[in-house]
Amino acid sequence: MEERMNSDLDNTEISTPSDAVAAAQSEENALDKNVRLLSPARMVARRFFRSKLSVIGLVMIVALILFSWLGPVFYQQWGETQEDTSGWSEYYATQVTFEDENGVEHTFWQVTETTRPVNTLQPMSPNHILGTDKSGMDVFTRLMYGGRISLTISFLAVFAVTILGVVFGGVAGYFGGWVDNVIMRICDILMCLPGLPIMLIIGTLFDSWGIDSQYRIYLLMLFLSLISWGGTARLVRGQILSLREQEYMVAAEAMGFSTSRKIFKHLIPNVMPQLIVSMTLSLGSMILQEATLSYLNLGVKPPFAAWGTMINIVTEDSNVLANFFNVWGPPGICIVIAVLGFNFIGDGLRDALDPRGRR
Repeated sequence: MEERMNSDLDNTEISTPSDAVAAAQSEENALDKNVRLLSPARMVARRFFRSKLSVIGLVMIVALILFSWLGPVFYQQWGETQEDTSGWSEYYATQVTFEDENGVEHTFWQVTETTRPVNTLQPMSPNHILGTDKSGMDVFTRLMYGGRISLTISFLAVFAVTILGVVFGGVAGYFGGWVDNVIMRICDILMCLPGLPIMLIIGTLFDSWGIDSQYRIYLLMLFLSLISWGGTARLVRGQILSLREQEYMVAAEAMGFSTSRKIFKHLIPNVMPQLIVSMTLSLGSMILQEATLSYLNLGVKPPFAAWGTMINIVTEDSNVLANFFNVWGPPGICIVIAVLGFNFIGDGLRDALDPRGRR
C-alpha cells in the first residue's frame, strides 16, 4: 500500500508552489460541491418532518382547518341555523270502550294524529349526512361552523396570552430588581386563581347583563387570557435572565441601543423557539377550555354552533346520549383530533428546535 501511494506521489508533477496551491484549491472546491450546507430553518424543517407523529399531527390540523373553512363553501345544502321544516305526521289508533245509558258497551278505534313541523333527531341519510339534532338542524353543517368558532377562539386566546407573557416576562427578566419582584408576584397571584369557578361567576354576570350570546365566548376567552399569561411570562423571564449576560448583549449595551430594541430585537428572538413550542401545546388546552365553557352553557349558545355546545345536548336528554351517537359523537371526535394534533405538532417542534439535536 505504501509503495503504491509513493508511486502515485511520484507520478504527480508539481513544478512550482503555485501549482500546488492551485491543486489544493481545486480539491477544496470539489469538496464544497459535494457538501450541502443547510440553513437553520431547513434543519428544523428536516427534523420536524422526519417525525411521523409530527406529520400526522400537521395533517390532522390542516384537515380540520380545511373542513371548517372550506367545507361550507362546497356543502351549501343547509345553513348553520337552518331548520329542516319538511315535517312529518304520525297516526296512533287507540281502542276505546264506553257504555251507553242502556248499559250496552260500544267499542271503536280512535285515531289521533301527531304532527312534527321540524324533522328532529333524524338518522344519517343522503339529505342529512350526520342527521339532525333536537332543533332539526343539520349536524354536519353545524360541525363545520362549530370548528370555525372553536379553532378561532383558541388561536386568539393563545396569541393574547403569548403577547402578554412576552411583554411582562421580557420587562421582568431584563430590568430585574423591584420590577421583577412586582411582576412575578402578580404572576403568583394569577396562577393561584381558580379559573373555572371565576368563569362560572362571570358567565352568570353576562346572563344578567344580557350580553349577546354570539360574542359571550369571545369575552370569556379574553378574560381567560388575562389571567393565564403567568406561565408564559415565567418562561420568557427565565430565558432572558440567562441571555442578557451574553457577549452580544454587552456589545449592544456598548453601542447605545435603546432598551426596547435590546429586548424585542435581540432577546425575544432568541426565546422564540421555546415560545413556539409553548404556544403549540397551549392550543390544545385552549380548545378544551372553550369546549368546557360551551358544554357548561357558558360559551356559544344556540342557535349558533360550537363543538362544546353540540355536546351539551346530552345533558338535556339522556335518550340522545344512549341512542343518537351521530349528534354528539362527531364534535367530540373533532375535539380529540384537534387536541392530539396540536400536541403532536408541539412535541415535534420541541425536538426539532432542540439545539442539542445531533442531526
